[in-house]
Amino acid sequence: MEDIDPGAQWFAVWTRSRHEQVVREQLERKNIVAFLPTITRWSRWKDRKKKIDWPLFPGYCFVRFSLVDRLRVLNVAGVADLVGVGGRPEPVADAEIEAIQRLARTTLQYDPHPFLMEGMDVEVVRGPLTGVRGKLLRKDRVSRLVLAVTLIHQAAVVEIHPADIVHVGSG
Repeated sequence: MEDIDPGAQWFAVWTRSRHEQVVREQLERKNIVAFLPTITRWSRWKDRKKKIDWPLFPGYCFVRFSLVDRLRVLNVAGVADLVGVGGRPEPVADAEIEAIQRLARTTLQYDPHPFLMEGMDVEVVRGPLTGVRGKLLRKDRVSRLVLAVTLIHQAAVVEIHPADIVHVGSG
């Protein structure tokens, strides 16, 4: 599917519970560019185990369109709303979508990751300090790269060799 609309932007669509795949398929049938990042997980039933693709960010699908086509997107079964601020849809940065798309095309193992920012109040949920609250001063000191979608406060983490990352200063 080719994105030919120069005014098109990426938006996050909030979906009904467990409707992410259905929403993506319906959007694609309407020739609307959609992106649903997934992770492969083992699912277990009483009699068998099977690998299943699960949404990386449950409840969300990404759609590239111009706001004039907003109703075509909102009328898709399973779409709850467009994610935004103050009732207005807010576009997702192209660089954030491109980073997640590049990650999805690799063979690297990646997982959902909590959206954390330095200075954020946090609580320890595992280990000897469970229940302790404090401020997050530093994160990701090991060789892990966190790719975030800021608008929906979702992120993915992938292990990466330290030689493959560099510091990017504020220009």
